[in-house]
Amino acid sequence: MIVKHNLTAMNSNRMLGLTTASQAKATEKLSSGYKINRAADDAAGLAISEKMRKQIRGLTQASLNAQDGISAVQTADGALNEVHDMVQRLTELSVKAANGTLSETDRDAVQNEVDQLVAEIDRVSTTTKFNETHLLRGTNANGSAGLLTYTSATSVINAAFAGATGATTFNTDTGTIGVKVDTATAPPLTTGTFTGKQVGPIGGTTYILVDSAKDVSVKEAIKDIEGKGSYKAFSSMSALTSALKAAYGENIRAVTTYLNGSDLYLKAETFADINSPIDLSLHVGADSTDDNKIYMNISQLSARGLGLNGLTVSGDNADAATAAIDVVADALQRVSNQRASLGAIQNRLEHTIANLDNIVENTTSAEASIRDTDMATQMVEYSNNQILAQAGQAMLAQANQATSGVMSLLQ
Repeated sequence: MIVKHNLTAMNSNRMLGLTTASQAKATEKLSSGYKINRAADDAAGLAISEKMRKQIRGLTQASLNAQDGISAVQTADGALNEVHDMVQRLTELSVKAANGTLSETDRDAVQNEVDQLVAEIDRVSTTTKFNETHLLRGTNANGSAGLLTYTSATSVINAAFAGATGATTFNTDTGTIGVKVDTATAPPLTTGTFTGKQVGPIGGTTYILVDSAKDVSVKEAIKDIEGKGSYKAFSSMSALTSALKAAYGENIRAVTTYLNGSDLYLKAETFADINSPIDLSLHVGADSTDDNKIYMNISQLSARGLGLNGLTVSGDNADAATAAIDVVADALQRVSNQRASLGAIQNRLEHTIANLDNIVENTTSAEASIRDTDMATQMVEYSNNQILAQAGQAMLAQANQATSGVMSLLQ
């Protein structure tokens, strides 16, 4: 009988320590839900699991990217749906104006609506955007999406408008220029007098608004003014702005009036130049390879891009309106082609999302089999360790009492 070393207690203590460590790991796995909580738990399993997690996280984001792509496509298609409706209306108006029963005045009224529709088509093109990316503007020579250039329009404006009395500087960001409306200083009438305003000279012509006339009618005053040289006279500001729009219709989208303090100005808005299609690449994979991208192109569908800038249906005969029918038909086909392309891209993206979500689901299942705790199995091990711990504690207590018999020998 020895007292220096209690090997029975040492053995019980060692086994209890192993059981306690095993029980701690089982508790950790049960509480975290993972059977791999650190690399030491399963080094190879951890490496495989993290590789799968990378794929899962990447593909989940790729699915969201594709969904964003669908949202962008739907935004563009929604705008083009309105453009489609407006182009269809232009078809009606051009066919209407081509009818020989209409007078020149009737065609002028039709032209007013045509001008407004073309201006709105152009506005939709320049303002439609998704997440600050302009979708229908196209891209300029630098490849910057959504930037507008006014090179050709600028040359026309500078030649015709910039030299006018009271003209402001052409704004190359917005494509606009303002011209001050002054008190008329046209040559006096042959008979009578008039009061009015003048704009210009623009392109060598001074535009006169006759507000009222004395001793003659306004109509006679207008005829008298236009007979004295490079003047065009009108009885209303809307007629004056319509005439300017008609004279520079291929480059000017609209002519409107605005107040600058107490001064009245005309504002001429130009059509932007034609840009190349915008190229959007959607990353729909977890890797960097090019086959993980889907590319879509959206053409610039502005008035100039559709060939509708300067569309004319007015005149004393049906010739211009008849020619406009084919121009509108071509524009309609361009819009239809673009919408068909967008629809095809959307269908493709929907299939892409379905495939990505399927891969994510199955990869997650595989990763879970490596990383997740089998709760039932782990609970059995936990219960077993709990029993062993209790038994180990009891045996350690017994082993510590085993040498107490030595005291009887020492008494």
